[in-house]
Amino acid sequence: MTYKAFLFDLDGTLLNTISDISNSVNRVLSRHDFSVHSTDAYRYFIGDGALTLIERALPEEYRNEDIIQKCHEEFNHDYRKNWNIKTSVYDGIADMLDVLCARGIRLSILSNKPHEFTLMCAKAYLRKWPFEIIFGHQEKIPKKPDPAGALLISKKMKISPSEFIFLGDSGIDMKTAWAAGMFPAAALWGFRTKDELKENGAKALLNHPMEILSFLD
Repeated sequence: MTYKAFLFDLDGTLLNTISDISNSVNRVLSRHDFSVHSTDAYRYFIGDGALTLIERALPEEYRNEDIIQKCHEEFNHDYRKNWNIKTSVYDGIADMLDVLCARGIRLSILSNKPHEFTLMCAKAYLRKWPFEIIFGHQEKIPKKPDPAGALLISKKMKISPSEFIFLGDSGIDMKTAWAAGMFPAAALWGFRTKDELKENGAKALLNHPMEILSFLD
């Protein structure tokens, strides 16, 4: 199969954002005298959008709509000021993107991170590479694993879904790839486990970004 395009998840795939996200949420929790969580715990809170992130981080007895919304607003305010303190591009991503661009492979991003923050992160850390479409979560596009965002990107780029490799680090990403008819490739350097990725249909399990290039030969 000849692949013409890559669709990437953002958090846990291209960028290691977990420290800045967890620190922002923990500051919100602390202000309300709620227990905070380890950075590692956030690996399983992240992935389904910011509202769900907040809901999962809150004590179960306080997970009502008013508190979730209030803490969500506070998180957005805090993260907007502190999103780029520890965030970094994963090792090997730059080399991988350089090679993909040299081979004429076209690039886009689909994330469940709020659209505003997705654009901020991409502009700050990924502006060297020509990502054609960058979608974070926004009201008009359902969150992954709904394939609508992936299929819209495919349509806008005028490339068949079957000619895309979808690289992500979670079961949600693998489900999205399958639902959209794209090749599901798993980033094992990200936030979730190999077992989760395998169980959700990963066809390629990658320990390093450059390993994806073997699927282009």
